[in-house]
Amino acid sequence: MKVVVAQDRAELGRFVAEQAADVLRDCLGRQAECHIVVATGSSQFEVLDQLVQQADIDWGRVHGFHLDEYLGLPRSHSASFCGYLASRFVDRVPLGSFCYLDGTLPADELKRAADSAIGGRQIDLLLCGIGENGHLAFNDPPADFQATDPYLVVELDEACRRQQVGEGWFDSLAHVPSHAISMSVHQILKAKRILCAVPDRRKALAVQGTIEGEISQDVPASALRQHADVTLVLDSSSSSLLSSSSLDQCEHLDSASS
Repeated sequence: MKVVVAQDRAELGRFVAEQAADVLRDCLGRQAECHIVVATGSSQFEVLDQLVQQADIDWGRVHGFHLDEYLGLPRSHSASFCGYLASRFVDRVPLGSFCYLDGTLPADELKRAADSAIGGRQIDLLLCGIGENGHLAFNDPPADFQATDPYLVVELDEACRRQQVGEGWFDSLAHVPSHAISMSVHQILKAKRILCAVPDRRKALAVQGTIEGEISQDVPASALRQHADVTLVLDSSSSSLLSSSSLDQCEHLDSASS
């Protein structure tokens, strides 16, 4: 796993977007179409804003998939990931297609549809973040590393739900849905290239566990270390608990040249 440290969120977002654009251009230069998985949450604000401004991407040959979504939440809700993706990404570029996860559908029906939509397709690029509890997508600890279905219906733990309140998506814990649909860890690791953006001090402990701890279901994001081509991009705050030896192995961006 390659680890890159930016000075701040803006530099992090710009770097990840430029890397993502390079991956898409390279992919489209070699094949007829490209498949991308797009994440949500505050960690992706700058990434997506910069990505939609990248030039020379033939978006009409890019097909997108949704990483996770709350169950029972309509698209009109301010915390809906469908609404987030529409306003911040899908409606801003002329994609060939985008496969949303409609959280208002019955869970079994939604899972069958999602599994069928992505089944057998090679994901060329996956964008993601890491939760305060170390979750990867909505795979909260202890995550199921053995499940091979593309998507799983999962119960959200309290730490994950409190993060959603802390980020301002919901007014209180009681309003946060208890269940979600999430791409499985197994399916995430099948992507050819993964770019994981993790800003902010509140993610520092999860970052430390991801990089310096054992690969464990108790730190789901640690599974990223099993992938052959993943770049974890941090800022000065989220990297603040890493040891000197870990920081020495990171690439540190220079704002003047990035």
